[in-house]
Amino acid sequence: MATVTRENIGLLNDRITVKVAKEDYLPSFEKALKSYSKTANIPGFRKGMVPTGMIKKMHGQAVFTDEVLRTVEKQLTDYMQNEKLEIFAQPLPMMENNPNQLNVNEPSEYAFAFEVGLKPDFQVANLGAEKATFYKVTVTEELINEEVDRLRLRHGKMTDPETVTGDDNVLNVTFTETDEEGNVVEGGISKDNSLLVKYFAEDFRKTLLGRKKDDAVQVQLSKAFDEKEREWVLGDLGLDKHDTAAASKFFNMLITKVGLVEKAELIEEFFEAALPGKGVKTEAEFRDAVKADIQSYWDKQSSNHLQHELYHVLLDHTKIEFPETFLKRWIQQGGEKPKSVEEAEHEFPTFANQLKWTLIIDKLVRDNNIEVAPEDLQAFAKNQLFSYMGMPGGGEEQPWVADYINRMMQDRKFVEDAYHRIQTEKVFNWAETQINVTEKPVTVEEFTKELEKHQHHHH
Repeated sequence: MATVTRENIGLLNDRITVKVAKEDYLPSFEKALKSYSKTANIPGFRKGMVPTGMIKKMHGQAVFTDEVLRTVEKQLTDYMQNEKLEIFAQPLPMMENNPNQLNVNEPSEYAFAFEVGLKPDFQVANLGAEKATFYKVTVTEELINEEVDRLRLRHGKMTDPETVTGDDNVLNVTFTETDEEGNVVEGGISKDNSLLVKYFAEDFRKTLLGRKKDDAVQVQLSKAFDEKEREWVLGDLGLDKHDTAAASKFFNMLITKVGLVEKAELIEEFFEAALPGKGVKTEAEFRDAVKADIQSYWDKQSSNHLQHELYHVLLDHTKIEFPETFLKRWIQQGGEKPKSVEEAEHEFPTFANQLKWTLIIDKLVRDNNIEVAPEDLQAFAKNQLFSYMGMPGGGEEQPWVADYINRMMQDRKFVEDAYHRIQTEKVFNWAETQINVTEKPVTVEEFTKELEKHQHHHH
């Protein structure tokens, strides 16, 4: 009779030894040999008429080894199921296991040992004792005006005036890096761009008035642009916005085209084009709808920021012990190709963090009955489709939309990814109801600085 024993060899680290006797594997070995002799193709013998003795001589050792190992594996699996062992990954065969001990001509009792890493018991951080901030961005008249202007320009009509006349002119330009004297820097930056005149610093704009196509202007980035626009231009030129030397660079700016967008009129036709499906009739309604869209955008950013805070609270304030020795060995042996001890040591901190987060999510899902329903997956697919196509959500369901959703529901990778994302979102939504959240009104600038501070702190 097979026996299975278990002993502790370290923190959350056990050794399971499976012993199998002859009677455990011989019947299945003999059955496998007979089955083999029925299908074997050997010259000089009709199919199915090969003597079992010959099969044993030719393939016996391989079949014997397979059957013994299959028996051991079954005993190990049954034992873990009966004992309800919660383990990480798969059991790892111990180094002392010697497959050469298996001899088809001398069947005997065999012992194989396995190492397992046990999942720990733990308590998730007490969110009720934690504090977090929801930054509520104040949508000002200035923000609404900027967005209304942007939409009017986007839906406006482009004309080609001869000269630059004001802030609303669009300039197609080529930036070519030069020294202070205006000599082209060899191997320097050269980049095409398109800019509204109002993006330039107020003092600099005066030098652009009256300029035509093919005119060139010498610019120093620190003087030509104020901070906000300069950061954007630096990024577009492939320069670091935090590098003070980068802002001091000089460029020859060649105007390749002068354009002017005549802003769309504030009439119903424009309201429908800019905000389709919202039934906006008047300018006041339009401004209210724009304000709601801006508020929705910043609320979403704030919600993402709050979730980021929650992630760190859960991760940093939940204590979980791991079977480190086992997991490092698993990193070495568990992948497609073996890794060195050094590689496993290097990868372990990131691996342990991901593992910790997975355990926290699993426990919260179990303890709070958080479920992902088929309709959640379908809604996710629909929203993703509408987002890709720039279509508003809701509205009438078209047959091709239903076809797309059905097709995505057959895509296993999509379903797994969507399931994971929806589940994580639901866990965060639950966590937001548990933590003490204080709402703090902020300006866009204050919130942007808070985000940057957070990024620097965590990277």
